[in-house]
Amino acid sequence: MAEAGPGFLEQLKSCIVWSWTYLWTVWFFIMLFLVYILRVPLKINDNLSTVSMFLNTLTPKFYVALTGTSSLISGLILIFEWWYFRKYGTSFIEQVSVSHLRPLLGGVDNNSPSNSNTNNGDSDSNRQSVSECKVWRNPLNLFRGAEYNRYTWVTGREPLTYYDMNLSAQDHQTFFTCDTDHLRPADAIMQKAWRERNPQARISAAHEALELNECATAYILLAEEEATTIVEAEKLFKQALKAGEGCYRRSQQLQHHGAQYEAQHRRDTNVLVYIKRRLAMCARKLGRTREAVKMMRDLMKEFPLLSMFNIHENLLEALLELQAYADVQAVLAKYDDISLPKSATICYTAALLKARAVSDKFSPEAASRRGLSTAEMNAVEAIHRAVEFNPHVPKYLLEMKSLILPPEHILKRGDSEAIAYAFFHLQHWKRVEGALNLLHCTWEGTFRMIPYPLEKGHLFYPYPICTETADRELLPSFHEVSVYPKKELPFFILFTAGLCSFTAMLALLTHQFPELMGVFAKAFLSTLFAPLNFVMEKVESILPSSLWHQLTRI
Repeated sequence: MAEAGPGFLEQLKSCIVWSWTYLWTVWFFIMLFLVYILRVPLKINDNLSTVSMFLNTLTPKFYVALTGTSSLISGLILIFEWWYFRKYGTSFIEQVSVSHLRPLLGGVDNNSPSNSNTNNGDSDSNRQSVSECKVWRNPLNLFRGAEYNRYTWVTGREPLTYYDMNLSAQDHQTFFTCDTDHLRPADAIMQKAWRERNPQARISAAHEALELNECATAYILLAEEEATTIVEAEKLFKQALKAGEGCYRRSQQLQHHGAQYEAQHRRDTNVLVYIKRRLAMCARKLGRTREAVKMMRDLMKEFPLLSMFNIHENLLEALLELQAYADVQAVLAKYDDISLPKSATICYTAALLKARAVSDKFSPEAASRRGLSTAEMNAVEAIHRAVEFNPHVPKYLLEMKSLILPPEHILKRGDSEAIAYAFFHLQHWKRVEGALNLLHCTWEGTFRMIPYPLEKGHLFYPYPICTETADRELLPSFHEVSVYPKKELPFFILFTAGLCSFTAMLALLTHQFPELMGVFAKAFLSTLFAPLNFVMEKVESILPSSLWHQLTRI
């Protein structure tokens, strides 16, 4: 039997703390009611007799009002808890109990020195989680003018979020600017243009820069944002390539003359690589796939150290379009290495190649009778490996969730990466006969291998807890973000729902059967106060009556 992980224990502690606090609060208000409403300077027995007399005189309407009000309050709390859970993914009551009540009741602070050894022991895994929550540039991102804006014109929806576009603006300032831009008027204008939030202001600034000089970054901006078709974008990128190559050759000769020249050469290198990569993507989108593959191979040979652009993922997609599976395997052999960062493209392409060897003859019924062959076992293990890395992808490949345009940035192992992968690779899975059927039959078996994905992994590090929050920032609001692991309803939503239903049922029964429910209420209250009555009699028999008389007068 699997052991309960730390997350479960934390939730259990929170439930116990809050339930205990809730019971004590209810008991406190009951005693407050009895003391301030029924206080008289009599002995304890007389007070209890007065309480009993008061309860006996209550009409059924009082009980109906009491239970109905309790049901209404519980229902309001339930609605608020449900709204808070849908918006923030956690229970408000649980969050308050963990943050405020548990320290007051003697809970252990996570920052205390006693936990320092545990925290140090988990530092490696935490550091890995932080690195896996890093947002990456989407290697296959679309063109804003020719693709994203066209979607907006047709549907009236914005496919990109402000957070995503802000990250792109930061990337552009990092890749396309340097400290010496102020020395060249056109580059100085473009340095300001990349910081503009208004698209029309950026486009106007790019035209202004081109009036002064042949500026490669100005052509890039126009190709990305002003061009309304891929053909127009390719034409502008070719002009950018001509200007960028000239700047690159000049800065290459001067790069060793000082730090400023080296920074300028680094900027010109980034510009040239970006232009060539986008030209290859234009060729791929226009159907010239072999030309695109050649351009990507040449680019990877010319600049082998610039892995931040992940050009090999563009190459894998183009090779799959050509059905050059041997070349795909050769690329995977180089990049699917244990020392290199993984991606959904790497893991799922490896799974597709292994599934291709057996998927055309695979049958679940036959496999259950005779067992899996070695090749089928390898394919299933590859699918389990891919699903463990990113569990959101299969629902898009199997068309269980609708696709949207991929964002300009993705979170590895998140829903944004799954959308970006499935958007371009769904056609390749459909082309391999039986591949989607094999995926459909086997992908859910991954979750039996990792019952606690947030606490321990199987082939990869534990699944990071930050993906949902980051994906909500990257993906548009009209898209329902895929969440893994699927969050169960918090204890307090279930508790409040049960309390609301129970009190509503009591109100209905009291309204329909007032005499019978009155008998039950009196019997319940008598049983509830019997231990208290017994304790008070013992206390009164021990302590002097004069002391009790003074206490009742307070």
